[in-house]
Amino acid sequence: MPNPTLHAVVGADPRGLVSADAVDVVQLPGAAGQQNVLAYLQHAAAGPGPLLVWVTGRLMVSSSRRRGGGEVHLALSGSTPGSVRYTGLPWAWLTRTLGAHQGPVLLVADVEADAATWPKVADAAGSGQLSEGIALFGVVTPAPPAPAQEAGPYTRSFLGVLRAGSPGAGPAVDAEAVHRWALTESGLEGRALALAYGMSGPVLNNTAHQVRSAPTPERAPVRDAVPAPALTPLTPVPVAVRAPADAVPVSVPVAAAPAQDDPLAGILAAARAGRHNEAAAMAAAWEQQTLRRHGPHSPEAGLWTEVRADLARLAGDHGRAAELWMSAARARLERGGTGDAEAVAAVRRAHYCWQHSGERAPGLAAGLLALWERVPGGEGAADHVRTHLRTLQDVPPAAAR
Repeated sequence: MPNPTLHAVVGADPRGLVSADAVDVVQLPGAAGQQNVLAYLQHAAAGPGPLLVWVTGRLMVSSSRRRGGGEVHLALSGSTPGSVRYTGLPWAWLTRTLGAHQGPVLLVADVEADAATWPKVADAAGSGQLSEGIALFGVVTPAPPAPAQEAGPYTRSFLGVLRAGSPGAGPAVDAEAVHRWALTESGLEGRALALAYGMSGPVLNNTAHQVRSAPTPERAPVRDAVPAPALTPLTPVPVAVRAPADAVPVSVPVAAAPAQDDPLAGILAAARAGRHNEAAAMAAAWEQQTLRRHGPHSPEAGLWTEVRADLARLAGDHGRAAELWMSAARARLERGGTGDAEAVAAVRRAHYCWQHSGERAPGLAAGLLALWERVPGGEGAADHVRTHLRTLQDVPPAAAR
């Protein structure tokens, strides 16, 4: 079902998720009909290469006492406990279909379950029925009393780890290591049902390997600028090798000073400790140094704009984060043109932050619309901005607060 977690995944650059030369993406938000969804899954499973399926939404168990009642389903559009047997996707269909894929496959799940469903899900997780032999990593969290306004912390952490990459690994990173690090970073250990089964093979892309293998900045085309550094370091793990229990990356000590060639560690430590002003000041200082060395329009300076955007998001200032992501997107579009995938990814991140910017959203809408109108294929996103803006304008001021 459409939710902020889905939006976060959609906003990620697919090239940063899957270890392949070319990546096709199929999104099924608000999908209705179990056979319809199954057909998409079967089509994906029949294709070659690595396959990543990311599932978010709510798990349900049919309340029917007939055959099939009590089976775990993924809720689709219109699903209720009474109808999910016919309107939801049986979890067994999902795992059985993915099990037929001939290449590396990984199922990532950031799902929720209500109190009535939880015991059945816990039993299925304990027996291994949720994986049925495929690589599955993720979390099941208790269903909140009200719809979430933020993407799930597990998904945010998982994507952050992928953005950072693993400098010591090859073109792919180990899914179990990413899962463990994301679980630790999200703070969900002990508060969620963790899912960790199997070995996926080389599915998840290692962005650090791309950076290391890229041409030097002096000779590289502008459109190949190094992606923005993420704020979550990842300990190197060999591709497709199960990490031992003691290989979970440890948190950066709060008191640790940033190394001269790696300031992000200290910035991350401050942000994670809740010292957001300090983290922002450290990033601004490094940005000023970069401006003096490389100039205000350099790719290196643009990277620090993106770092500050992430820091603003972590601090809960989504309006400021949207502003900074829009600034970064404009800079990337100027350097690399409308075909620059990283520029499009920056616009998506700006869009995500804009959706959560509250009263600042109307004032930021014009800038976001201008960016989507420059991007090929951005018409649908631009229409979403206009629709959301009309919705905000229709809400009385008292209700908006």
